[in-house]
Amino acid sequence: MSSYKELLAQREKLEKQIEEAKAREYAEVLNEIKQKMSDYGITLAELGGGRGAKNAKAGRVRTGVAPKYRDPDSGNTWSGRGKPPRWIAGQDREKFLIQK
Repeated sequence: MSSYKELLAQREKLEKQIEEAKAREYAEVLNEIKQKMSDYGITLAELGGGRGAKNAKAGRVRTGVAPKYRDPDSGNTWSGRGKPPRWIAGQDREKFLIQK
């Protein structure tokens, strides 16, 4: 039966072998992928991987839609998009229009 220290030494040796095999196989697989992409004219964009940190597009700032209706009682506004708020639902919207 192996001692604790012997087992630790074996584990260290195996971990080193695992890392070496992984690095070797990684390079082989990467070369295969590059070759297939070249053969078939596949781009990174087609794979969905073309947005790394270097070439990521800047986030677009969304501006809000100007309000079209105002509740005279509470001052709440609504743009006219989406589900109507309770204060305007079922009523004539003309009387809530914001005059420009």
